[in-house]
Amino acid sequence: MTKTVGIIGGMGPAATCDLMEKIIALTKAARDQDHLHVLTDVNTAIPDRTAAILHGGPDPVPEMRKSARRLVSAGAELLLMPCNTAHYFYDDLAASVPVPVLHMPRLTAAVLQKAGIKTAGVLATDGTVQSGVYETALSNAGVRAVYPDQAMQRQVMRLIYDGVKAGAVPLSDIPVDEILAGLRAQGAETVLLACTELPIAFRALGLTDGCLDPTRVLAFAAVRAAGAETTAPDPW
Repeated sequence: MTKTVGIIGGMGPAATCDLMEKIIALTKAARDQDHLHVLTDVNTAIPDRTAAILHGGPDPVPEMRKSARRLVSAGAELLLMPCNTAHYFYDDLAASVPVPVLHMPRLTAAVLQKAGIKTAGVLATDGTVQSGVYETALSNAGVRAVYPDQAMQRQVMRLIYDGVKAGAVPLSDIPVDEILAGLRAQGAETVLLACTELPIAFRALGLTDGCLDPTRVLAFAAVRAAGAETTAPDPW
């Protein structure tokens, strides 16, 4: 018997759908009934995580807990959060439910460690970068993290918030090639798309080569943790 997966979604809605699609794609199945039972709570009332971490914005934890408890009450046996920045609040959330909550940054760091990667570029929200969510996970795995400079980090935030979340700026207007070149100049062997909006943007731009998608890592781990067989041997 496989386990029922619960997704604490809405951070943001497109990223939630992206995770669901990756779970489906990574599950080895010949018919509908071979796929996992997945429950999703697209809770768009969860406040912005970066605003909470850096600017004293509303605390997202109460709404995250509501989602987690709703999912567990509905039968979820393990939980996922398709938001990297939200993992800053992981300990509070995980302590509030009686089922495992998979930790996307730690899982991603473990994949890099297994692959022998020593230096990784990190593209993420200001909240993720400044909170050290990935810095800690990567350091514990023996991986050095490098980041865009201040000007390029502003462009990363534009890509995430204006490009994907708001759809107000064409993705092609963001100098993504320049951002990537800056990371590789610092020795990055791969680039982490460490905001769940970024895999959506990079796929649309055709720039996924040389990148690791933590959403895919999470989906892969979820399929395995739920007791299903994956369609690929690893999450790369």
